[in-house]
Amino acid sequence: MPTAAPTIRLNDGVEIPQLGFGTYQIDPGDTAEAVTTALEVGYRHVDTAQMYGNEAEVGEAVRSSGLDRGEVFVTTKLDNGFHAHDDAVTAIDRSLAALGLDHVDLFLIHWPLPSQDLYVEAWTALQEAQAAGKARSIGVSNFQPHHLDRLARECDVVPSVDQIEVHPYFPQTEVRAEAGDRGIAVEAWSPIAQGDVLDDPVVTALAEDHDATPAQVVLAWHLQRGDVVFPKSSHRERMEENWGALDVTLTDDEVARLTALGRDDGRRGPDPDEMG
Repeated sequence: MPTAAPTIRLNDGVEIPQLGFGTYQIDPGDTAEAVTTALEVGYRHVDTAQMYGNEAEVGEAVRSSGLDRGEVFVTTKLDNGFHAHDDAVTAIDRSLAALGLDHVDLFLIHWPLPSQDLYVEAWTALQEAQAAGKARSIGVSNFQPHHLDRLARECDVVPSVDQIEVHPYFPQTEVRAEAGDRGIAVEAWSPIAQGDVLDDPVVTALAEDHDATPAQVVLAWHLQRGDVVFPKSSHRERMEENWGALDVTLTDDEVARLTALGRDDGRRGPDPDEMG
């Protein structure tokens, strides 16, 4: 089994492990044990959010792991109710207190929420947090190119990351290209389309060809395209299976075949222009 995930250098020079562990929809009561197990398997990147309600348990697992703080990359995200500047400042400090950490490695705005029209204020607060050493990197989540355009016009710091829904049924080719042109790394949430892609004939055939599982094939597709990805599971066996994606190497043609599975109805989550 691989001993370490590859890293990507972000536009601010910070190195982020490309394969991480997600905690979305993990019950707070189960989170500390799940993160502890993930760290034992080899994961060194943990993704949480204020919205998930499990920051405290993530921090507990990281602090009690015996690992040096610098070995574990911790991401959290600003909740939707705190986009106004002063609210964001307070919420950032509240996240650090919940995690029991003096800084996070990456702090994201969770959704742009265009109806509120406050994401520039939120971004200003994140810039201040980065300058104060509370976040090594700052980024956004679910931002479309026109949201990124506005940040570029009105703010000083380019996001290091844009975390968006990406999977073979929704490859986000245009948004990923725009992010790449801006030097913004893409993180993929819902990387297996909530399991929908795992039964696709193209995926299952590739899994058989590579003596791998369908999930490993899809995660390898993400990794080879340059996405940062963080599958979620509470079970050690599935964590180990996902980690094994690091051993799967697809050809360029196989990557293209999976990308070609994109469809007009591929989105599984909310549309960022309609959310909030």
